[in-house]
Amino acid sequence: MTSHRQPAVFAGHGSPMYAIEPNRFTAAWSALGKTFKRPDAILVISAHWVTRGVWVTAMSKPKTIHDFGGFPQALFDIQYPAPGSPALADRVQELLNVPVVLEENEWGIDHGAWSVLKYLYPEADVPVVQLSLDGSKSAREHYELAKQLRPLRDENILILSSGNVVHNLRTIHWQEDAQPYPWAKDFNDFFVSEIRANHHESLIDWERYGDAAHMSIPTPEHYWPALYTLALQEEGEQVKIYTDGIEMSSISMLGFSIQ
Repeated sequence: MTSHRQPAVFAGHGSPMYAIEPNRFTAAWSALGKTFKRPDAILVISAHWVTRGVWVTAMSKPKTIHDFGGFPQALFDIQYPAPGSPALADRVQELLNVPVVLEENEWGIDHGAWSVLKYLYPEADVPVVQLSLDGSKSAREHYELAKQLRPLRDENILILSSGNVVHNLRTIHWQEDAQPYPWAKDFNDFFVSEIRANHHESLIDWERYGDAAHMSIPTPEHYWPALYTLALQEEGEQVKIYTDGIEMSSISMLGFSIQ
């Protein structure tokens, strides 16, 4: 990585409970944040903001969104009061070759973002902008759109994508010692082997992998953010895996950075 280029990071964010129950994954996020040069702002692509069209948060003071239900009050009490960056929102709009809606009212920083950011930057003192996932786009269209964000890395912008490579809520087991489903481990291992070999095409066309892929990705919104990070890889850059493992039988905690 060049001395001034920010990394691109994918975080497998897992359960919202990790925000109030630190574990080996949250420890890895904390450690990761200490290795980066301080960015001027952070652009987050979260699995939890799927829209019609492409939207970007453009407010100066984004609210903390608690986009979940059935969890303890302590989780709803969490605030991540990072400022926004209307200037970064404008820059994203400028870079993308699709219409971009500048959103100033409805969204903010969702838990796919703040559950990781509270460990990466606990002071909430780095401006945060979120970019939505256009639900009508294919995996390849998301990958190609993400490529257009590459100049931001040389402008001291950290790009953080948050989702889960394997994410099947219908099949999870809540006990701590739950064993991974064979299909979950199979697809996660496949993904790891392909990113280490810099084989992006097979990951864009993930459906061709068969049943393990379809069980791992029953809906694509948690998978797409990983493609955003891969699309930001420049020639000569390496993938570094900083977390891995299958939690609750069917949630991958794989996290990797490009630098």
